[in-house]
Formats: sequence, C-alpha cells, structure tokens
Amino acid sequence: MTEDNEHAEPLVEPDEGAIGPDGEQGHSTRGRVFLAGLKSTATVCLQMIVVLAFLYALMILLAKFWVVLLPVILAIVVSTVLWPPVRWLRSKGVPAAGATVLVVLIGVGVVAGVIGLIVPSIVDQAPELANQAVDGVKRVQDWAQGPPLNIGDEQISSVVTEITDKLQKSASTIATGVFNGVGVATSAIVTLFTTAVLVFFFLKDGPRFIPWLNRTMGVADGQSHLGEVMLRMWNTLGGFIRTQAIVSFVDAALIGIGLVVLNVPLAGVLIVITFIGGFIPIVGAFVAGALAVLIALVSGSVTKALIVLAIILVVQQLEGNVLQPWLQAKSMDLHAVIVLLAVTLGGSLYGITGAFLAVPAASCLAVALRYILEQIGKAAGEQIAEEDAEAAAKAAKGQID
Repeated sequence: MTEDNEHAEPLVEPDEGAIGPDGEQGHSTRGRVFLAGLKSTATVCLQMIVVLAFLYALMILLAKFWVVLLPVILAIVVSTVLWPPVRWLRSKGVPAAGATVLVVLIGVGVVAGVIGLIVPSIVDQAPELANQAVDGVKRVQDWAQGPPLNIGDEQISSVVTEITDKLQKSASTIATGVFNGVGVATSAIVTLFTTAVLVFFFLKDGPRFIPWLNRTMGVADGQSHLGEVMLRMWNTLGGFIRTQAIVSFVDAALIGIGLVVLNVPLAGVLIVITFIGGFIPIVGAFVAGALAVLIALVSGSVTKALIVLAIILVVQQLEGNVLQPWLQAKSMDLHAVIVLLAVTLGGSLYGITGAFLAVPAASCLAVALRYILEQIGKAAGEQIAEEDAEAAAKAAKGQID
C-alpha cells in the first residue's frame, strides 16, 4: 500500500457507535452502508410515489372541472396580450373600466374583421377547389393505372366500393357525430362568452390580485413566495405570447406573399391558419405548411407545390435560427425537445386546445421550478450565479401597476 493510499480519506465516514463482533464500538461494515443506502432509496421512492399519486389525483380533479378551468385559462392568455394597451390607457388617465371596454371592443372587432374577410373567400373558392380536387384524384387514378404500379380498373373500383359501403354502414355514427358537433359548437359559444366576460374583469381588476394574495397568504421573511411566483409566471406568459405573435405574424406575412404571387387558392385562409398555427410550435407550422402545399398541388401542379414547399422551408429556417431565438432570449426559452413533448402531451390529453396551451403551461412550470431551485440554493447558503440573478431581476421587473 502506497503512502497516498494510507492517508486517503475513506469514502464513507465510520460509524463511531457501531458494535463490532467483540462487543466494542467499531467502524461501519459494508452491510450497514448498504442498508443505510437502501433505506434512503426506499424513503425517496416512497416520497416519489406519494407525489405522483397526488399529481394523478390532481389531474383527475382538474379534468372534472375542465369546463370551468378552460375559460379561466383562455382569459388569462388573452389578458396577457391585451394588458399592455390597457395599462397604457390607464397611465394616461383613462378609467380602468373605460380602458378595458375600449381595448376589448377593438380586439373583438379585429377578430370579427378577420373572420369576415376569410369566410367569403372560402365560400367563393370552395366549389372550384372541390372540382380541382376531383381532377387531382383522377390524375392519381390514371397514374396508378400506368407503370410501374399497373393497377387495374377492377381493383380501384373494388376499393372505392369498399369505402362507400363502410361510409353507408357508418351513417348512424356520422349522424351522431353531427349532433355531437352541434353540442360542441354550443359549448364553444358558451366558453367564448365566459372567456370574454372573464377577460374584462381580469383586465379591470387584475392589478388588485397580487396585493390581495399577499395580504391573504401573508409574507414570510419579507417576501411573498406565491405572489412572486405568480408575478413571474404572468410576465413570462405575456412575453411568450407576444413573442409567438410576432413570429407568427412574420411567418404568415412572408408565406402569404409567396402564396399570393403564385396565385394559390384560399391564400387568405392559409395566411390566417399559418398565423394561428404559429402559436403551436413545431406541430402548428408543420400542419399549416402541409395544408398549403396540398392545396397548391391540387389547384396547380407539382412544380407550384414544390415552390410553396421551398418558400415554407426558407421561412421556417429564418424563424427557427434567427427570429425566434433572438426574441425568446428576452422572454422564455425552452428547449425544442421540451416544446415537442409538451405539445404532444397536451394534444393527446386535450386535443387542439391542449396543444395550444401546452407551451405556455410548460413555460409557467419552468418558472416555478426555477424559483424553487433558487430558494433551495439560498437556503443552502449557495451564491446565485450572476446570470441567474439578472434573470430573476428581469422577471421581477414587470410589476402589474
């Protein structure tokens, strides 16, 4: 044994109170070390099981109250977008109620105007697009009958007949789906109305919430942790939504110019879909782009579809590598893997609504986790890194006046 090994410190501190074979106190044995590690592991596993059980029960509870929670969540998201102009009007002396009503009416007017512009376009161009789709199907049929596939008319007819029979057998299911769709539409109207009312009250009385929360929950060590976390979430959510709005607008504008120049049908509708799809990162851009390429293929030619595809890819590269990183550096940056997993999980649980709300929810959870880790570091006596301190200071600056 070398001199270094003789003076090396043991990996495990000896247990001074351990009783050896001769009845005297001795060092820890491998068995005691293993049992101590097993005990710690079992304790951590049991704690994780309790936490996971609580989260599972919480998810079930939230699902039960989803019809109430959805308007609240949507109202919070909309309020983060409308709050800056309301705050500006209030700083100019406009009463809270008047500023809120004015901004909400302008927002509703913008949405109604966009719908009024795209609906006539859909009505006018839908029949032509349907005829072009039929022609496209015929071209595909002619191509399938030629080499190298050489599929005969009988095989194609049998497939068409089989699809028709399945549709006829599913007529009752389709009818039920139509009635369910009517119920969903009615529920959507109620949700939108409730959301609009909540947006009004959130914008009008929102600045009173944090002070009320601090008075209700109390302040520990001169700081209200819950109020601070809620404020950081609000600022992060607002920054994220505004960033996505700018990115979506740029995407829709650049892609829309290409669609108009190429004279692609329903260009206005595709522009709006591209803008809305930008709020669902990765998945939304893919779906909107695929729809634009499909319509270009059906209404034009393979060459036009390839040009549209090239335009979309160039714009997406510009957004992903230049615009979005630069803007999100000032708000909330999430890794692409986290974004993709969040959108996938939200979409699988709650459909389109879940996919739309997945990234904002992930951003808020990331803010809460960072704050918890920050407080743990302070309690442990660690020095917060300079960049983390600056990020925390920036997150705390957006006080709701």
